[in-house]
Amino acid sequence: MNLGANTAEGVIDAHHHVWDLSVRDQGWITGRELAPLRRDFLLADLEPEARAAGVTATVLVQTIDVPQETPEFLALARDSDMVAGVVGWTDLTSPDVARALAALREGLGGEYLVGIRHQVQGESDPRWLLRPDVLRGLAAVAEAGLVYDLVVRPHQLAAAHETAQLLPGLTFVLDHAGKPPVASGELRPWAEAVRLLASLPNTVCKLSGLVTEADREEWSVEDLRPYADTVLDAFGPRRLMFGSDWPVCRLAATYAEVVSAAGELTAALHPAERHEVFARTALRTYGLTVTGSSGADQEAPCA
Repeated sequence: MNLGANTAEGVIDAHHHVWDLSVRDQGWITGRELAPLRRDFLLADLEPEARAAGVTATVLVQTIDVPQETPEFLALARDSDMVAGVVGWTDLTSPDVARALAALREGLGGEYLVGIRHQVQGESDPRWLLRPDVLRGLAAVAEAGLVYDLVVRPHQLAAAHETAQLLPGLTFVLDHAGKPPVASGELRPWAEAVRLLASLPNTVCKLSGLVTEADREEWSVEDLRPYADTVLDAFGPRRLMFGSDWPVCRLAATYAEVVSAAGELTAALHPAERHEVFARTALRTYGLTVTGSSGADQEAPCA
């Protein structure tokens, strides 16, 4: 399903990863369930699959909380004709966070830094985001003109809402719709927490990561639909963006299957609304500049 065939920007994939295990181990890839991910996944692997789906630009997102990864990603973006932005990592709890962000912006490929993310889902404290040192770091992210990607589990959404309330000048992007319990079929309390977060104007959501929260062997689009409908209703198309979550999605689906599922889940939208989900929201939120099929640069300021 080529969702970008009739638009200048094509499809923007707002969430994918890469890693090279010869450069750095991905310590989170453990056990039989994740074994298919224990290999290198490079931009050269992604690009043919993405282009076949009509994707013209992507956002490369951090995988582990180490400072070396972000400069490497920025250098990759600088040399790539597909990566339009990088969501990186820095230690939000450091007193020098503002200086670290400035160094990233001033370094090689620094113009591609659009956001920061931390693996909050792995923090044992469900209110980690509300720690004073973290809030100080998040304020520095806002001051730097970047957005903040939230990778949280449902029980951490309440703290995410409080944090977004405290920092109205920072745009928060909810990754993977907050990881709803698709496999169990339950909607509450995830849905209520997502709607509360969406009530804040400085929040955006990614239509991503649902296939790996479902039954990975037997999921269907209809299994995903209640969760997609919830975020579509809560955030609206102008605050929802498509992401593949490649290569993690490969645990349950191919790149083409993820794009096809997202297309089916948004089929009832007006074409202009689908264009928001598959391109304009990402462009606006991350302030991306991409070259569309017409050859003209397309740019939108950060929301």
